[in-house]
Amino acid sequence: MATYEGLFDGMGLRAWCDDGAKDGPMTMSELLAKAKGGELDTAWYDVPFPSLDNLHAACKAVPRTRDMTSGVEQAFLDVKAALQFVLDPLTQPLSWLLDGSLFLFGAIPWWVLLPLILVAVFAVSRSLGVTLFVAVSFLFLSFIDHYSYSVQTLSIIFVCTVLSVLFGVPIGIAMSKSDGLQRGMIPILDMLQTLPSFVYLIPLIFLFSITESKLYGIAIILYAIVPVIRLTDLGIRLVDRDVIEAADAFGMNARQKLFGVEIPLALPNIMAGVNQTIMMALAMVVIASLVSAPGLGVLVLRGIRNLELGVGLVSGVCIVLLAVILDRVSKASLSRINASQKS
Repeated sequence: MATYEGLFDGMGLRAWCDDGAKDGPMTMSELLAKAKGGELDTAWYDVPFPSLDNLHAACKAVPRTRDMTSGVEQAFLDVKAALQFVLDPLTQPLSWLLDGSLFLFGAIPWWVLLPLILVAVFAVSRSLGVTLFVAVSFLFLSFIDHYSYSVQTLSIIFVCTVLSVLFGVPIGIAMSKSDGLQRGMIPILDMLQTLPSFVYLIPLIFLFSITESKLYGIAIILYAIVPVIRLTDLGIRLVDRDVIEAADAFGMNARQKLFGVEIPLALPNIMAGVNQTIMMALAMVVIASLVSAPGLGVLVLRGIRNLELGVGLVSGVCIVLLAVILDRVSKASLSRINASQKS
């Protein structure tokens, strides 16, 4: 690292580098270099990028990459107790809802639950074809002994989707009414939408016990809430200005315009957001099996851990089938809403 040593020397920082010398155990690359007899002079065309580790080799006062990551970890651990004190009571109802939903769905006999599901499907879709498809799909899942796992997955998705809609729609409405709030929320939504799904679990594992249902519930909600927020905001902003002016002419106040004009006209977009939220919740509930979430994801994880190819493939097909069921039902409901608005 003669190039960077010369850089620090040329800037007159050698004393600072020596006074702030702080070194720890050698990294693997440093051990390999030492085993080869130390570092050789680097050609001018092969100068390494001035990363933290490379600068640290030339100036010990510069922190290394692992010092930075250790600092981030320590900062999180320093505020862990305060976060737990605040978040534990706020999120405990989520554990109760998830545990209660799992108990209720599991306690209802299949010959009662399946007709209830079919009645609910027909009520929201008004489609005999979709209802028949759902019936055949659940009969198939029951026939191959995946009914209980499918019902567990369905119960988690039900709770997390309802909560995502309850929180997401008001946030989307607030964003549509305030450009400043929208500008502030968009970076947060972008981060939530692009953050790898596994990363959601990392801070939650440190905050909550792995046996608590709210651990995976929070991860699912954070991952799945983004589409319903975005599309609610978009749907209300796309409401025709002439319609709003007509509502103003009739003397409607802001609340009457919101519930009587804007939300009904934005409902197709909101329902499209709900559809995407359901799909993302299903994707996350499979990954959440790593932190004790029950359902079909447990079978997928079992297939990976034990190299049971058949178990993994069959459970994967069941997840796809469940996704198709949820997608068809939500899209049939959306089509019915669109048809009713056009008529």
